[in-house]
Amino acid sequence: MRDLIGFFDSGVGGLSVLHTARTLLPGESFLYYGDNGNAPYGPRPLSEIRALAEQGIDRLMARDIKALVIACNTATSAYADILRAKTSLPVIGMEPAIKPAQLSRTGGYVLALATRATLSLPKFQRLMSKYGECVLPVVGEGFVELVERDRMDSDEALDTVQRVLAPYAGMPVDSVVLGCTHYPFLLHAIRRTFPDCAIYDGRMGTVLQLKRMLEARGLLSDEAHGSIQLETSGGPDILPLMRRLMDYLEDNDL
Repeated sequence: MRDLIGFFDSGVGGLSVLHTARTLLPGESFLYYGDNGNAPYGPRPLSEIRALAEQGIDRLMARDIKALVIACNTATSAYADILRAKTSLPVIGMEPAIKPAQLSRTGGYVLALATRATLSLPKFQRLMSKYGECVLPVVGEGFVELVERDRMDSDEALDTVQRVLAPYAGMPVDSVVLGCTHYPFLLHAIRRTFPDCAIYDGRMGTVLQLKRMLEARGLLSDEAHGSIQLETSGGPDILPLMRRLMDYLEDNDL
């Protein structure tokens, strides 16, 4: 019986979703593939994003997985619908948590942080048409690169986050949406910049949807403890980085 759940991301960001999945579904076994050799996806044209996502996901599909999580907002927006049309496998993607942020808004603005590609694609525009009142899209310029270089808690990270968010510092901001799976790793810097704002991301919603789909198909594992396999298209330093980031998530309760 197929027992692996595949996780795909452009790099290490999807580990934040994997951490949530391991916490909620401890009996499941996960195979994570990060396309670090081609990260970041955000600045790339749509055709390249789709081609890279297809290549990486095909690698996971070849391993006879029972479900696939596209743990990347950009790859979800660019490729999830195309993939669902080609496979009967459960495919779960990411969505910026604009809806819950909007429903909890108390009169201020919502900052929707995401990559340039995510903000420009139709999936995000549909979200904005429904829940976009007082939502300000913000490109997290340089954020992904910081995480890919293991610089989350550096002065450089704080300077970069503050520079990107500086135009909104004097505005009444209720909440910040982390619309990229890399961005939870920068939570400390974001909180220092907007200490009184609620922070939303789509990790828990994605993992709950994964659980629902596994339950509906009778695919939930009955094991007490699962496993995690990490793979990457990047160089020899990436796997140690991935393990450090998994520990970072655990140590910082992210």
